[in-house]
Amino acid sequence: MTVLIRIGAIFVKELLQLKRDRMTFGMMVMIPLIQLLLFGYAINTNVRHIPIGVVDASQTALSRVLLQTVTATQVVEVKAHYQNSQEAETALASAQVRAVLFIPKDVSQRLVRHQTLGMAAPASTNEETSRPVAQWLVDGSDTIVAGAIKGLRNMPLVELIDKPANRNTPTFEVTLLYNPEQRTVVNIVPGLVAVILTMTMIMFTSAAIVRERERGNMEMLITTPIRPIELMIGKIIPYIFVGLVQVTIILGLGHWLFSVPLNGSLLQLAAATMLFITASLTLGLVISTLAKSQLQSMQMTIFVLLPSILLSGFMFPYEGMPLVAQYIAEALPATHFMRLIRGVVLREVNIIEMSYDLYWLSAFIVLGLIVASARFKKRLD
Repeated sequence: MTVLIRIGAIFVKELLQLKRDRMTFGMMVMIPLIQLLLFGYAINTNVRHIPIGVVDASQTALSRVLLQTVTATQVVEVKAHYQNSQEAETALASAQVRAVLFIPKDVSQRLVRHQTLGMAAPASTNEETSRPVAQWLVDGSDTIVAGAIKGLRNMPLVELIDKPANRNTPTFEVTLLYNPEQRTVVNIVPGLVAVILTMTMIMFTSAAIVRERERGNMEMLITTPIRPIELMIGKIIPYIFVGLVQVTIILGLGHWLFSVPLNGSLLQLAAATMLFITASLTLGLVISTLAKSQLQSMQMTIFVLLPSILLSGFMFPYEGMPLVAQYIAEALPATHFMRLIRGVVLREVNIIEMSYDLYWLSAFIVLGLIVASARFKKRLD
């Protein structure tokens, strides 16, 4: 009986302590809730409304009907029209669109030949006769998006052709760029850089201020003439070099072991990486000013890490998420860096062409430092 009383006393004590620790109690409720909502509502491998561009060399009523037929599948959504292939390929490289549909000038003749094949279905056809109606140029770095576009390859054109075509003759030609072999590791390794940096950088600095308080160093900081903004900057600078070492290890081993290409400028990659590392460290500092203990800082880090992995485009295509989830993803630094590193490493894009993501990360750093500095008070309470 005495043993049960002692155990019961500890049980009551833990309940009271948990009740007072509102942050921990909130995380106990919010983490499973967020996971449920993310996996049940936001995560979708059945991609729809993929942003595409169109180069219509025909400019006829027939080409417009062909485009309407393609968009009626709801797999793709037209975001832009381009005058020539150079403009379209530039937009594809900078991730403004994920695929481009080229409609040739002789689309009406191709449709006639396509219908003839459907009626005759000859055993063998020459190359001229078997040409597809149009061509897709696809960003193959994301295998899920590329697979969705490839699913349109043999789509029937019932609105344009009376008879179905020969099933051995594809309606569209599909050309995959940047990852023609469709190797998943090519897409995963650059994304893994963003995930690992998010986890480690935020974790390093999320306990920075809390650790000073728990170790009794806050008294020393209070007596020094250092300003809050100087303290924040000084805290993050050492970890920038740690992050660069991690990036070198991941991309170096990925290139050596898995033959992941490194197509873009290493200098531009370093610039984008430093921006993202600084943004992640700044977010960790903001968390550190909010947390009351190192346990709370770890809980808040996990709370940020889960959406960063699931919504940034690392595991699931950004285009397959509902609009609300996309808004949340846009608020995460990992989403913007995911576009930048895949653009530089896989598509050899100039980061200036992805200036939106650069500006966003820069603004996040400035705002984060201001918030962290404003919240840090040089007093013991």
